[in-house]
Amino acid sequence: MQQRFSEIADLIQSSLRGEEGFLANFSGENSAFVRFNRSAVRQAGAVEQRYLSLELFNGKRHASQSITLTGADDKDAVLAAVSALRAVLADTPEDPHFLINETPSSSARVLPNQLPGEDEAVSAILETGRGHDLVGLYASGPIHRGFANSFGQRNWDTAHAFAADLSFYLQSDKAVKVDHAGTAWDAAAFNAKMDGAKMRLKALARASKTISPGGYRVFLAPAALEELFGLLSWGGFSLASEKTATTPFIRMIAEGAKLDPRVTLVENTAEGLAPGFQEEGFVKPARVPLITAGAYTSALASPRSAAEFGVPQNGADGSESPVALDMAAGDLKEAEVLKTLGTGVYVGNLWYTNYSDRNACRLTGMTRFATFWVENGEIVAPLNVMRFDDTLYNILGANLVGLTAHRDLRLSTSTYESRSTQSMRLPGAVVGNLAMTL
Repeated sequence: MQQRFSEIADLIQSSLRGEEGFLANFSGENSAFVRFNRSAVRQAGAVEQRYLSLELFNGKRHASQSITLTGADDKDAVLAAVSALRAVLADTPEDPHFLINETPSSSARVLPNQLPGEDEAVSAILETGRGHDLVGLYASGPIHRGFANSFGQRNWDTAHAFAADLSFYLQSDKAVKVDHAGTAWDAAAFNAKMDGAKMRLKALARASKTISPGGYRVFLAPAALEELFGLLSWGGFSLASEKTATTPFIRMIAEGAKLDPRVTLVENTAEGLAPGFQEEGFVKPARVPLITAGAYTSALASPRSAAEFGVPQNGADGSESPVALDMAAGDLKEAEVLKTLGTGVYVGNLWYTNYSDRNACRLTGMTRFATFWVENGEIVAPLNVMRFDDTLYNILGANLVGLTAHRDLRLSTSTYESRSTQSMRLPGAVVGNLAMTL
């Protein structure tokens, strides 16, 4: 694919006229998908797809178009796109915030292919699901990203990754969700996760408990924190949101509010799956500090926001959302989580999260899948669904008890249009008091 993209970039370059320039972004994948239900393969298939986003510019005028590359008539499709954009460009007004990289910075990163064979992974999943109702999806294969421009810059990135998004289903709305993802299959880690899920499945079969609204000591598993940070990533770390005072972290910026000193968040592109370049051709820094020792440090600045607000860009994509969010680990050992929790609520997953007061960074949502009532460090009973409503300043601030030393690599399981390269690396958190409202 890399060679083909290079040829397309050269073709676009040769078709330019006068002061025209171009930006080209490539997205492709070769993916295997397997769906499971009742611990059996119900659907298996493969997807190969390639897309090209082409932007033609002349000074501050620019227009873009996306096309699907089939391999058969790509040359004609690309030249037709250039011609169509040229016709549009003549009537396009100048864009004062159009900022692109005009200093070529080419690169190529191809991560080693350490993926398991499809049969190996599927066999392992089927074996662990034997005797249970295991449902879910396994996706695997290379994901490709490329960039080229008329200044001679060429960038390429290939990441080989897999994600197993699985659930042990019991009955009604009772299930234990478990996932395993990465760039190399770790059988021991996979088996440990699945054994832990089966233990929780046995506890899930007990009579459910309902607790009254109030404040409870809780453990938020990495998957639960992922849901919270997924919400916060929509505008929370964005320069545009900061400058327009719409960020949920406005109190940290305007009033100096802080989280617990143990909370440090960075955009860690160097250790993520996402490519180290963005759609305007700027190279992403290896790390961008977001929150350091509980204090707001910096925002993700896209070229467009940088031009609008007169600040340096730092390689952010147009959405200004993290693509490789990394949270520092704590010192709480995995085996001591329940003991440290003592009596309270073990939250494996959250969903339906939203803001109940954005300016106060107050979040609300529902517990999901296996959530348990714990007494004296022992799981006693599954809990019926509860809603929480509390501020991040309480959850990861005043009420934070500890963070786990182990962190989960949370690869996005999104397959909407294509597989995602977004990731998070998160610990779990014991919180001394979380407001449960119903």
